[in-house]
Order: sequence, then C-alpha cells, then structure tokens
Amino acid sequence: MNRVTVDGAEVRVPKGSTALDAARAVGIDIPTLCHDDRVSPSTACRVCLVEVEGFARPVAACGFEVCDGSVVRTNTASIRRAREGVLRFLAREYPMAEARAYPEKPFHKLLAEYQLINERNGEIATSLVDDSNPYFVFNPAACIECYKCVKICDEVEGAFVWQIVGKRGESRVVPDSLSTLAQSSCKSCGACVEGCPTSALLDKTRIESGVPDAWKRTTCPYCGVGCELFAGTKNGRLIQSLPVRDAPVNKGHLCVKGRYAHQYVHADDRITKPMIRRGGEFVEVSWDEALELVASRFREMRDANGPDSIGVLGSARAPNEDNYVTQKFARVVIGTNNVDCCARVCHAPTGTAMKQLLGTGAATNSYDDIEVAKTILVSGSNPTENHPIVGERIKQAALKGAKLIVVDPRKIELARFAEVHLQIHPGTNVPLYNAMANVLLEEGLYDKEFAERRIAEMDEFRQAVSEWTAEKAAEVCGVSAEDIRRASRLFATHTPAMSVHGLGMTEHLQGTEGVMCLVNLALLTGNIGKPGAGVNPLRGQNNVQGSGHMGCEPRSLTGFVPLTDAAAKFSARWGVQVSDRPGLTSMEMLDAARDGTLKAMWIIGYDLYLSNPNAAESREAFEQMEFVVVQDMFMNETAREFAHVFLPAASSFEREGTFMNAERRVQLIRKVIEPPGEAKSDWEIVQEVANRMGYQEGFAFTSAEEIWDEVRELWPEGAGLSYRRLRVEGIQWPCPDEDHPGTKVMHTEEFPFGVKTKLRAIPYIPTPEVTDERFPMLLNTGRNLYQFNAATMTDRTKNREIRPTDTLDIHPEDAKRLGIRSGSKVRIVSRYGDAEIGVRLDSRVRRGELFATFHDARILLNRVTSNVRDRKVKSPEYKVTAVRVEPISN
Repeated sequence: MNRVTVDGAEVRVPKGSTALDAARAVGIDIPTLCHDDRVSPSTACRVCLVEVEGFARPVAACGFEVCDGSVVRTNTASIRRAREGVLRFLAREYPMAEARAYPEKPFHKLLAEYQLINERNGEIATSLVDDSNPYFVFNPAACIECYKCVKICDEVEGAFVWQIVGKRGESRVVPDSLSTLAQSSCKSCGACVEGCPTSALLDKTRIESGVPDAWKRTTCPYCGVGCELFAGTKNGRLIQSLPVRDAPVNKGHLCVKGRYAHQYVHADDRITKPMIRRGGEFVEVSWDEALELVASRFREMRDANGPDSIGVLGSARAPNEDNYVTQKFARVVIGTNNVDCCARVCHAPTGTAMKQLLGTGAATNSYDDIEVAKTILVSGSNPTENHPIVGERIKQAALKGAKLIVVDPRKIELARFAEVHLQIHPGTNVPLYNAMANVLLEEGLYDKEFAERRIAEMDEFRQAVSEWTAEKAAEVCGVSAEDIRRASRLFATHTPAMSVHGLGMTEHLQGTEGVMCLVNLALLTGNIGKPGAGVNPLRGQNNVQGSGHMGCEPRSLTGFVPLTDAAAKFSARWGVQVSDRPGLTSMEMLDAARDGTLKAMWIIGYDLYLSNPNAAESREAFEQMEFVVVQDMFMNETAREFAHVFLPAASSFEREGTFMNAERRVQLIRKVIEPPGEAKSDWEIVQEVANRMGYQEGFAFTSAEEIWDEVRELWPEGAGLSYRRLRVEGIQWPCPDEDHPGTKVMHTEEFPFGVKTKLRAIPYIPTPEVTDERFPMLLNTGRNLYQFNAATMTDRTKNREIRPTDTLDIHPEDAKRLGIRSGSKVRIVSRYGDAEIGVRLDSRVRRGELFATFHDARILLNRVTSNVRDRKVKSPEYKVTAVRVEPISN
C-alpha cells in the first residue's frame, strides 16, 4: 500500500492507484470527462488536472500513478484557472444551446459551474446530425474529442465501431462505416451514449421524454446472464434503463435489449383484461368469470378423466416465486406431475447430464472466472449475440491473452479471436469430444493427480474412447485431425481452462450425452472445483434456470431433487400426497394430446405453438385438446390459434420476485411500474384458481417474499437466500444459511454424492435426420442479437427496425448454384413442412449448410424443423434438419 496525502488528508491506496483513485478514497470529487472506470486511462480531456508535489506542471489525475509519499492538491487557485482554460478550449466552438437543453451532461455541468454556459460559441448544423440509429443520435458538432466513446467501444463492448480519423489537431470521431451509424457495425448497446460527457451522443428517449424522476434497481428480463439495471420512470412510464455499475454480473454494461428494448411494457396491443373465446372470437370478461370458468373446467376434467389428463407449463420469463406456485398448483390441486417449462426445449439436457456426473445440474463456476481462465472453450454457443455481456467479457479476455477454442458449425464472431476454431458438422459433438478425451489419455495430458483423487473407473473409460482417434473423428466432424489435437493439448496444458456451452450442445438427439462428453473433458483435465475452470451452460432465458429449479419439471421437485427422493418430504409440508410417478414433459404432453389422453393445458408465459418443432404435429395436438388456457402479456400464436381462455399477466417490471441466472445467482426484481389495466402477477392468478378449486390452505400467500420463504424452507441449498440479503446483492447458491456467503465455485473437495465420480462412455449415435437427393442441405437454427425467442417482447420495440424479420443464411457459392440472390425470398422444404423466408448471403456458414433464425411468427420456421428428440430428456433437435431450398419466382 502507498501512503498518499490529498488536500491535507492522508490515505493508503493499493500500488498502481492513480491520483484520481486516491482523491476518491478520501471523498474528493475531481471532475473528469474522458475517464471511465471500466477502461484504461486516456488523459485526453485534461479536465482532471491536479498538482503533485515535486512536479513543475499539473498532471492528469486519471493517468498519474501515485507512489508512497505523494502529495496531491486538487483545488488550488491555479488548478481552477487551468481547468477553466481547458474548458474554454473545449468549448471554443461548442453549441451552447446543447448545454442549456441537456444540463445533466457532465461537460454541461462544468460549463455552468465555471460560468461559461452563456457564451456564444458554435451552432448545430442539423444536416450533420445522424439519427439513423433507432435508439440514439450522433451530433458531431457537440463532440469535444475526448475519445471516451472510442475507449468504451473498444474495451467494454469490443466492437471497435468508433474510429479517429484526420490529422492531429484536425481529428474527428466517426463510425467505422465512415457514414451513418445504421451502415456501421454498431450493435446499439448504448455504452458510448451513456459515457458521452456531452450531447454528441444522446438517447432518443432523453429527447422525447426528458429525464426520469425515479429509479429502481432490478434485473433484466431477457437472457440468462442476469444483468442488473436501474429502471427510470416518469409519470408512471418506464422511459430509460441504465446498467448498475457495481453489479457483479454485468459490471456496468448492458446489451441493446437490456438497455433499450423495454417499451413492450407500454405496447398498444398489450392484453389488459381477461378474455374468453365465444363463437370463435375473444371477448373481454371479468376476472371472476374467467377464473370461475378455468377452475370449473379443470375440476370437471380432473374428476372425469384423472389428474394426468391436464398439463401445466410454467414460464422461464416469470420469477421463481410464480413458478413455485405453478408447480405446487399442478401437484397439489390437480394432482399431477405433468408440469414443465421451456427448459425442455433448451437446457434440460444440460441439467440432466451435469446432475448425473457432478451431482448438480447447474454451472460449476461464475462469470468472474472468465477473467481468471487461461483457456476458454466455447461449444455450440454464440455468446456475443445470444448472451452479449458474457460474450463481450470472453472477447475481452481473448484480447488480453486468454486462449480461445471455438466449436461451432459457423464462423461466429468469437471465432475471429480463437486460437482454434473447430467448424464441425451439426450433430457431431459426441465424436469430437470423445476424440479429444482420447488424445488427452493417449498423450498423457490428463491430470493424473486429480484423476486419482476424484475419478473412478478410469480404465473402463479409456477403453471406451480408444476407438475415437483424432483421424476418425475428423472424418465424421469435417475438421482436421491436427486441429482436434491442438484443441485438446491447449485445453489440457494452458490451465485453468473454462468451458461454456449453449444450445448447439443440447438441441440434438444426443444433447444430454454431448454435455456428458464435455464434462468428461473438464474432469480429465482437472478443470473442476477451482477458479477459472468448470462447465458453465449459458442459459437462454432470464429465469430458465430458476423455473426448472423451482419444480416446473415433471421428474423433479423444488431444488431439482428427484420425485423419488423427496415426494414424502413435500407431501408432509403441503399436506397432500405427492405422487412419485414422473409426469410428462411438454413434448410428451402434446404426444398425449394427439393420442387423446391429455385433454387440457395451462400455458404460462410461453408461446408453445410457435416455439415447438414440427408445427404440423403441434397443431394436430392442440386441435385435439378440449380446454387450453394461455396466460401472457400479449396475444401469442398459441393463444390466437387454440386458447379458450386468455389471462393477462404482469411483466417483470410490474411485480416483485427473484430470477436465477446461469451462474446460480439469485437476484431480486423490483416493481418499477404498475401493471396495465387488470393484469396480475402469475402467482396471484394461479392462487386464485386454486382457491376456487377448494384449496385455500397452502395458497394464501400475500407477497412474493412469503412464497420465497416457503421455497427456502423446502430447498436446503437456498435456505440462506433471504430477501433481506438479496436486497443488498444477488447471491449464488448453494447458500445453506444466512451467514453463508454463497458459492462461487462448486465441487472444490467433493461432489454431492461423494469425493469421486465416474466418467461416462458415450457411444456415437448419428441423427436419423440426414441429407439425401430430395433434401440435400442441413438447416441449423438459432437466435439473433436483436430479437429474443418468440419475439413476444422484442418485436414490440425498436429492435424490429434493426432486425425486422428472420433470414436464411446461405453460403454465396450455394446461392449462386441455386440461382438465389441476397434479399430474395425462398421456400425451405423439409420432410415435415415448408416455410418462406428471405435470404442473406453469408460465408460464415459452410457450403451445404444453412442457418436461420426463428423469431418471426409470420414465417413460422418451426413448420420445417424435425421431430427428432434427445434420447434422454426428449428435448427437440432444432440444430439438424435436412432441407432443400427452392427459389420463389416473383
């Protein structure tokens, strides 16, 4: 530590601290314009000048590293004169009307403080203002060339959009398109806008709605990263969101969705009253009428056909508390384990695989391990689009020296920064990871000490993978044997090595088994139970980890404990006999509906028809059902086509509760605005139906916190996660009591079932979905940065202006062979159906392979996808469908 004196106050600061750090440590605020704590100092603006004893001239506090004994003076008369001189220079051509219009901007505050705001300087040339981005404007006339936007874009977002052009003294900042923002590579994350000290970059919401008059801390409603944000409101409307700077997850950053895509809460087509379908049309009714109909129909069907004739689906977009009440309703009131959620179509394979091998079906480590890891293996995931904040952290780690291995059929953005990119054919994960395990064993690269302590039956596993030479896997996977060896050696020797994976691992015939192979690699290399390592799934939706963990899972109860292990415990707490017979998955529910045995479904916050594969089979199932209840914010495709009752739900900005992110962190969501009209929280609706079906006891909750306390009572690993603690900061489970700090790294000494685990020998079983003369190409599907799953939320924001519809990405040579031009419309035809979609030429996909997004209900891409399912947990194989592409003549 260095001893430093700042304006007469002595303070000790860590070595490497700047004069700015020392001043802040004693509570002295030195003005800055170009500085941001998230990036390296640039000292460009010179506003933070201070005097340091022993130096003849003032220095920039943000870049001056103090030493032991440094004496710093921050507010002398000469320093104030120097700052005024700097400000006058920066304001020499500044349009002062901007300072008066936006007085909250840091530069404008300083102009006012130094009484420079009324000086006549420059004017705005409106022809130069770039408003091509849907969310913010760029006004070059208000740029003071502090280059803060450049630093933030480079070192936080890693997009490198802002460029400095021109000679010294005549330089200016422009987008990388050298034209408009709309034509640039900008991802609209808005970090540069938030950081801009002037009005050169300004949110359109600021221009249109002014400054929020209230802020509340809450959690983002989009992907499973779980970013924290401050939601700003004015006159009861949500108008702005900003990242929480000290949030452990996002560390002061948000993506385009988290920062801007929140206006869906005020969308004109928001459903605000209950509705019942009569004569083929929905009509608005009272809550009493709607709830009475739901309760009476469920009661009749349960009594006439048995409890297993009804299925209930929780929501990965809803809080933990709402999902807990949902599954409790299914098991207590209906009497069935037919309860599931959308984890079924994404990470159910992960949960099962990791539970079997490691004892817990969740991430072993934390996002902070990204910065600790020396090697990061990214498998079947495109994080910079699907989990942008984690993706940018991975990218920044690679830029700072971490080795990156990317396994993906496409040349995703992270592949540009990878040491090795294994561009495998879709569906060949198992051969690849078996071969990598074989390389580790053959070359003696596995961690022998860890294997001795923590792995059982190594010899059996060695024998099982011995057939998978690098050469054999290379032929199946479509990559070189040498690249397989390079990746294996890197993962084993450049440690700690961390693995992250996504739906490219799970949405396959062998999704569960593929994740097991990934866990095998981590165990073999000793990359379990230590910082910078582990197996870490990137979960798709904001609370998909939590919804399953709360018990919206047909084979598990709250805490993801098997029915067979915990049914008696839950029966005692709930006062009813809970069956230990597994229920149906969401996919099996539709099978049962087609067979005539499942008669009704209650679907909460999930557009099942749009999301499920093979839409023709889904339609057939829904048309067989006698009663369908949909509960959501908007009239989704499932409701529009099949629902008998629609119940309006509150958004996450309109209720209290908790989300659980992909690193096992439980975080509060807070009520920011009132629900519109008569919309209610999901748990309130479910509880009212339970009451009307005769179940008051156990369904008399008065708050989300009360529900959560019951969860904690039944879930020992979450017992310490009280709202009192969560109001301060999110905490990672296991957290068994309120004195426990939470768990950043799991399995450090042992697994839940003991010290040792067994590796799993996984045979390769090729998907039956193969190409032939009629269907010569393979289609892979996935998400896009600007749209989110069924687009229920994002399609009601300005994100639609950036990404208005889905596209089919095809290699230029394939397009030329088929006579297809970029932007033209084609028909994709599979063995299951067809869909029409626009084409985008993209050399990132391999010849003979295609990639399409699935967000647009008008296209309904899932008319094409197959009915192949994971062998273990029945998740759909969205990643491999044999198709042909037919041009559509105009």
